[in-house]
Amino acid sequence: MIPPAAIEKNLNAVRERVASAAERSGRDPASVTLVAVTKYVDLEAVRVLRDLGVTHFGENRVEKARPKIEAMAGAGLIWHMIGNIQRRKTKDVARLFDRIDALDRLSLAEALQTRCVELDVHATVLVEVNVSGEEQKHGFAPGELPDALAAVSAMDRISARGLLTMDPLNAPEAEVRSVFRRLAALSAEHGLPDVSMGMSNDFELAIESGATEVRIGSALFEPA
Repeated sequence: MIPPAAIEKNLNAVRERVASAAERSGRDPASVTLVAVTKYVDLEAVRVLRDLGVTHFGENRVEKARPKIEAMAGAGLIWHMIGNIQRRKTKDVARLFDRIDALDRLSLAEALQTRCVELDVHATVLVEVNVSGEEQKHGFAPGELPDALAAVSAMDRISARGLLTMDPLNAPEAEVRSVFRRLAALSAEHGLPDVSMGMSNDFELAIESGATEVRIGSALFEPA
């Protein structure tokens, strides 16, 4: 367990960097949601962050997330599923998580629709877009996005609130900015409010390019 004082120090530093990046781009820092990625830390770290005002948390494995989500039930937290979802896990994901980040294929949307009907729940999703075009990345190509969004909108238990992309691997800053700006433009083009991009290594670039949501893990849990 990282000492609570170290988590608080790290969180304050991240918040300052978020605010500075937002202000540089003429935006209100409150327009950027910080999703704390807690997949490598324990429940106590979640509690520390909750007590410091963090309400959005990201996990990528159902088995590791379930005890944290159940232990924090009623605490007003919003849980994001940020990993690739196997079809056999869709029922657990639909039951446990408030947000699904991200929907990367139509077969997953169809499976979630079925599970949501069974559970009588609704799923809120981000649609993942492979803006960089890298073969190893998940998501829809930009040209596939209109049809993908139309298919999702026809599903009565799934609601797309925005788009998500991952930065290109080991790319120069100019290329990263280009990818991020393209996603923000696609989101605006389709009238979607949320733009999720940027992690601990590049969240300032993402905010300057229009991100409304950043996922921060390692920057929060560095030792003192």
